[in-house]
Amino acid sequence: MIVRSLLLATALLAATSVAAIGQVRDDVIAAPVLRASVTVSGDLVRIGDVIDNAGTAAQIAIYRAPDLGTTGSLRVAQVLTALRAHQVIGVDTRDLKEISITRLARTLEGKDIELQVARALERKHGLGDAANLSLTFDRDVQDLRLETSNSGAMQPASVRYEPRNNRFDVTFEIANDSVAAPTKLRFTGTAVETVEAAVLARGVERNEVIKSSDVVIERRPKAEVGGDVAPRDRAVGMQARKQLRAGQALKIADLAKPDLVQRDQSVTLIYESTGLYLTIRGKALEGGTEGDVVSVMNLQSKRTVSGVVTGRGQVSVSTPRLPPAASDTTSSLAPAASSLAAASSLAPAASAAPVAVATNSTSPVSPKAE
Repeated sequence: MIVRSLLLATALLAATSVAAIGQVRDDVIAAPVLRASVTVSGDLVRIGDVIDNAGTAAQIAIYRAPDLGTTGSLRVAQVLTALRAHQVIGVDTRDLKEISITRLARTLEGKDIELQVARALERKHGLGDAANLSLTFDRDVQDLRLETSNSGAMQPASVRYEPRNNRFDVTFEIANDSVAAPTKLRFTGTAVETVEAAVLARGVERNEVIKSSDVVIERRPKAEVGGDVAPRDRAVGMQARKQLRAGQALKIADLAKPDLVQRDQSVTLIYESTGLYLTIRGKALEGGTEGDVVSVMNLQSKRTVSGVVTGRGQVSVSTPRLPPAASDTTSSLAPAASSLAAASSLAPAASAAPVAVATNSTSPVSPKAE
């Protein structure tokens, strides 16, 4: 009975000791551990940023953060000195020699800022699409870094434009999560509306046909080239109405269809009518493009006729059709004879063999006198 009591007391004492030891372990604060890399979103570095298990000292600021969007480094010896100044000791450095500190930022790229300004000006004050606006800023637009708390979109708050001097003044607002007032960004400069134009790479003479290699595509101010700028596909293959200089933006008024017939050029005169097709050599007395009426000298008859340009070096000549003769005489050869007569100005004079024309006649027969 005494032995049993002693064993029970020993067991209770052991259980009490284990519970006490557990209570002591729960009350022990874990040792602070140094971090190899630190990321902060504000302008200050605090003790809780550089070590784990900082306890109540976590919110104490010890360094200024690097610039927005950049990374800096600190030697571990410096960090430990700063921590000891605030009674933070026994830090586990994990044999680190230095730590890196990165400051987060929201980055607005320069090209995106320019696009936002163009969109703010789009179709306002007589301007066209944003894609056609050429912007020149008073200060170079570079990538802009903001605090991460500036999470809102760029909203135009004020947009001004003066057409007389092309000046713009645009202010944006960006909502800030940490403060009530939004962040404001202001940009000034000039905006010019441009159009895509076909520009000559070399000088072109009057009546010269423009080739593909003669044209480059450039953007030019709309006020400079006007509203009748010629696109590339409308310029290549066309003929210059006048002498044009290199670097000149082509206008529709500067171009014409290429001449298919040149002045003093040897051409083919074509006469075509019902049942008849004649070709004769001629000399163009003036130039013309397809569909133009030009004067041509018949080199055989030396007579001048007018015809329509139908192809390169080809002029078609026609004569009005003659009405059918009001006669009882009928012949299948009559139309061809008329056509030959009409073509007499095209062919050299020649003697023609007489053509026999068959006729049907009925003579009255007198009754024989009895």
